Amino acid sequence: MATLLASSTVLPSSTKFTIDSHPSFSATHPNPLFSSFPPKFPTPLTIIPFVDSSKWGNRVSFFPGFLSKSRDVQSLKQELYDLIAPLDRGAEATPEDQERLDLIARKLEALNSVKEPLKSDLLNGKWELLYTTSQSILQTQRPKFLRPNGKIYQAINLDTLRAQNLETWPFYNQATANLVPLNSRRVAVKFDFFKIASLIPIKSAGSGRGQIEITYLDEDLRVTRGNRGNLFILKMVDPFYRVPL
Repeated sequence: MATLLASSTVLPSSTKFTIDSHPSFSATHPNPLFSSFPPKFPTPLTIIPFVDSSKWGNRVSFFPGFLSKSRDVQSLKQELYDLIAPLDRGAEATPEDQERLDLIARKLEALNSVKEPLKSDLLNGKWELLYTTSQSILQTQRPKFLRPNGKIYQAINLDTLRAQNLETWPFYNQATANLVPLNSRRVAVKFDFFKIASLIPIKSAGSGRGQIEITYLDEDLRVTRGNRGNLFILKMVDPFYRVPL
């Protein structure tokens, strides 16, 4: 939700894809894009016989720190959502907005409790792209009616190592890809099929490749950084979605 975006492949001149973290289908070189349950607290009535008092003191002191970290995460997420809301997925962001969002994302990354996201079931499902700095997706140099105006999604299934990027109105383009884990946070992405207007399949010539790193993950938010330095922020919309094989 790593970013799935790809480099060049021969496609109709009216189509463009992007491979940095989410595929945006534009006209020159393809760049495919493209982030569970709350922790259970020990029951307070559990009786532990022969507990050393110093150990119990350490056990008790764990909770204030844990709860404080949880409050910090929720506060940062709300700040992130509030700042993103009027920015049209990043198309209306000023350099100051981008800098502030990057700072909030880095604070969240520092509090990330999922240290190996590519081994976590939280990654599975369909994610909606809320914000990106990728110009290949935002296409701000084009008139607004020629940009993707509907929602953009990215789906990942770890059991099959498959990913999919989906645009909605007005183009309805799609891309599917195989994932190759490079470590517990970063994957290489190799796109195999593109679909124009959800109807016309085009087999990738092999040039649609990229890498993404998942830098923050919880049950409803994913922060991903692409191999071109772009930031992607996504929210979970369907944890049960399956990517076509």
